Amino acid sequence: MHIPDGFLSPQTWLPAWGVAAAAWAWAGRGLAGRLDETLVPRLAMLTALAYALGLIMLPLPGGTSGHALGVAVLALVFGVRLAFLAYSGVLLLQALLFGAGGITALGVNALALGLVGPVVAVALYRSLARFNEDVAVAVAAFVSLQVSALIVALVLGLQPTIARRDDGTPLFFPLGPEITVPAVLLPHLLIGVGEAALTLFVWRLARRKGWVAA
Repeated sequence: MHIPDGFLSPQTWLPAWGVAAAAWAWAGRGLAGRLDETLVPRLAMLTALAYALGLIMLPLPGGTSGHALGVAVLALVFGVRLAFLAYSGVLLLQALLFGAGGITALGVNALALGLVGPVVAVALYRSLARFNEDVAVAVAAFVSLQVSALIVALVLGLQPTIARRDDGTPLFFPLGPEITVPAVLLPHLLIGVGEAALTLFVWRLARRKGWVAA
């Protein structure tokens, strides 16, 4: 699902970097007081899981790729702010070491996958947990992945409208949302089932070990 370099216009990625920088500053506020000898290894373990999942990519039509994220369980265990920072680090390392995603696109990728996904996951979990906690975790993971995928698809699909030559030829990504949305979302419906199952499995382990407050 990573957007690589060269696919986004400066009109897209420059503002995204600005918004992401403000979000990183917000997420990092008070971080030193939260990190201790018990939280750091737990966070590192689940971040490593998210890192590994992000490298198992399924090429998709429309210029992107699909994979499970692992960011929902980060958000459910550690909260939105830590999940956002941790997954932003995952995206940065994947871009630098493996070319998965891009540096110019990091702001968009971080906001879509690392921030919006966790916000949706936590909001859905809190809304549904009163009825059934396991269902709440699974639904939160599934829907958060679809929302992130939709944002990526729309950002890509809007590029021909945002930046084009005088003759109408797109300067960057050439396909519109009528192609990118189904091309990205349909495979992620299946990927989301695996994401939900994995998130629920890891969540149960974390709950059993006392990592999650009752």
